[in-house]
Amino acid sequence: MSAAHTVLTQPGWTNSGPGHWQSLWERAHPDWRRVEQRDWELPRRDEWVETLAAAIAASPRPVIVIGHSIGVITIAHAAAIGHARIAGAFLVAPADVDAPGVAQEVRSFAPIPRERLPFPSVLVASRDDAWCSFARAQELARDWGSELIDAGRASHLHTAAGYGPWPEGLARFRAFVGTLSTA
Repeated sequence: MSAAHTVLTQPGWTNSGPGHWQSLWERAHPDWRRVEQRDWELPRRDEWVETLAAAIAASPRPVIVIGHSIGVITIAHAAAIGHARIAGAFLVAPADVDAPGVAQEVRSFAPIPRERLPFPSVLVASRDDAWCSFARAQELARDWGSELIDAGRASHLHTAAGYGPWPEGLARFRAFVGTLSTA
């Protein structure tokens, strides 16, 4: 993809299984690295952010992060504490951890940082995501300064919704990386 960057993937709660688009993209790009969290079932915000920050710090090059669900929120928290080596972020299906009734397991990720991200970003959101309304995703994209991509009725953009390889998403990611290379 880009020799100038390290690509890190940050899955969400319960990790991304073998058929998830993040896992398939990683297998197709062996130089990409997953941020491995200690506990995928009972995530803790501070621990997840520290683990992501350590992976960013260990990279010899600026990092592009690809987040899904609470992985997106983890990236936003990392940005809020100042990780300048993030060159860009591709954010997919954020989990609205501020919403009433959100699962207890992810409540430690609230509140969602609302400051503008200090790097270019794209936020891909679905119109029927049970984890985040499209209106809320629009607010986050506006606050973060992210380009918003409307994925239509795509649920949570995960395996259960039919998003295995997700070639359209990979094409969007490649286009995003192209903007970073020319910036």
